[in-house]
Amino acid sequence: MSTEDKTLFCKIIDREIPADIVYEDDKCIVIKDINPKAKVHLLIIPKKPIPTLFELTPEDKDCMGHMMLLLPQLAQSQGLEGFKTQINTGESGGQEVFHIHIHLMGNK
Repeated sequence: MSTEDKTLFCKIIDREIPADIVYEDDKCIVIKDINPKAKVHLLIIPKKPIPTLFELTPEDKDCMGHMMLLLPQLAQSQGLEGFKTQINTGESGGQEVFHIHIHLMGNK
């Protein structure tokens, strides 16, 4: 994938663009949203570039399950007792970066 073809999130994963990284492992990276809609607003991003939920395949279930199980741990690490998640899908669904990501939002 050429640099021009990379999504913003691929460039963050490859450290071509700086981001405030909260967590990272072999499957995903978690960053603070640069335009937060809540006191805590994190983006959980798979390292595999999947454009939208429509492009998910059975081989993606382990990564997606991993990210879902990570959500409560991230929320607790941020001092949240409750939180909201959101996945925007497609342009008409409000998706701006075409690389699946989960928004985790909450107020302390």
